[in-house]
Amino acid sequence: MEYVKGVPLLRPYIDYDNQEFWLAHREEKLVFQKCTYCGKIIHRPKPMCPACLSTDMEWIESTGLGTIYSWTTFVYDRAAYPGIRVPYIVVLVEMSEGVRLVSNIEDVTSEEMYIGMPVEVFFDKVSDDLTLPKFRKRKVKK
Repeated sequence: MEYVKGVPLLRPYIDYDNQEFWLAHREEKLVFQKCTYCGKIIHRPKPMCPACLSTDMEWIESTGLGTIYSWTTFVYDRAAYPGIRVPYIVVLVEMSEGVRLVSNIEDVTSEEMYIGMPVEVFFDKVSDDLTLPKFRKRKVKK
């Protein structure tokens, strides 16, 4: 993925509920919320569990492993985000914890993509104040 110099990237809105998610990326960790009452793992971060409405949450570290649930390739620059050069792929990854995460995949072409492709997270330090979780194809041991 190649960024366009001079075009600022969108920054996530960080609040009380999601700040631990974003801060963990600086340490190259992917974390999700887990309800301490019913055990549901939650993403996107919320103030209460959508299953039992408990507000008792903890942060757990993800394995960083998942599979491609869906994807799209941006090839037309007027439809894509102006700060990123086309083509680039946006993926919906089903994580091993059962939640889904929208991100990007690198070092894979559109022709190589498929539903169920095993992927692993890595972290892209875009700037001093922004580190993003991204994915790459995972080699599966036989």
